[in-house]
Amino acid sequence: MVVPYQRKVFEILEAQAKAENRRRFKYPRWVTRKSEPYDPVEVARITEGVVCKSVRTTMGSSIYLRKYTNFYVAKTYGRAANAYTVGCCLRCIFCSVEKSRDFPERYGVFYTPRDVVQRLLRLAEERDTDKLKISGGEPTIGKEHLLSVLDLLSGADCQFILETNGVLLGASADYIATLRRYENLHVRVSLKAGNAQGFEERTGALGEYYILPFMAIKNLMDAGVDFHVASMSDPEIMHGEERLDMLKELKNVGYKKDIEEEKFIPYDTTMVRLRAAGR
Repeated sequence: MVVPYQRKVFEILEAQAKAENRRRFKYPRWVTRKSEPYDPVEVARITEGVVCKSVRTTMGSSIYLRKYTNFYVAKTYGRAANAYTVGCCLRCIFCSVEKSRDFPERYGVFYTPRDVVQRLLRLAEERDTDKLKISGGEPTIGKEHLLSVLDLLSGADCQFILETNGVLLGASADYIATLRRYENLHVRVSLKAGNAQGFEERTGALGEYYILPFMAIKNLMDAGVDFHVASMSDPEIMHGEERLDMLKELKNVGYKKDIEEEKFIPYDTTMVRLRAAGR
């Protein structure tokens, strides 16, 4: 018997096969009316090759660097020292992130995990906050870099907030298993859609992949990782019927906590992307 989420995995595998059969893979920049749906896991892999790199030390070990554009104190979560990453695996039409999302090769500076941690802790001390986070693009791109940051912060008296779209965490239960050891970690999974149609229309990715963030939620619960769910379910973006689909999927995976429902904000970059998509 094939259980519902096994069936979803089969659908994703079929979508991957369709993507592989295309003659050429074009790296997506933003969604237009003529955009071809893409495989977001493949986009993550290609993006990682642009925004991450490793260097060998004289002792033979590797240091994993990642691109960031800025470090600052954000108003979210009361106040949090924030590192702003380059590159994402989704192309959400309502996204407010800088152009570094679309052109990761043009923006950002490579930082070592120790550089990132030192900058975050310095900001936190200056602004008297115990909350640190990584946001901007998709922080789960570059697993080795992220885990190195978490390792360096594991003994710090702070809360580390990981904001993610859940795609890579849903694609790899092993990734989530490695997060279990960080007691000061809190994950925020941001849902972009409630069904396949909404996911493809608003992220540009193949619709079948809409289930990956829900699988991430299930895996986080199973692993006992501290997290909560957010969603771009503002009526201006998501219709009521799709919101109900989203709630049903959350019920299916056993999520019973509150949902942080995000409000649509018409930032300049957001409006440019919406116009490009014909909205």
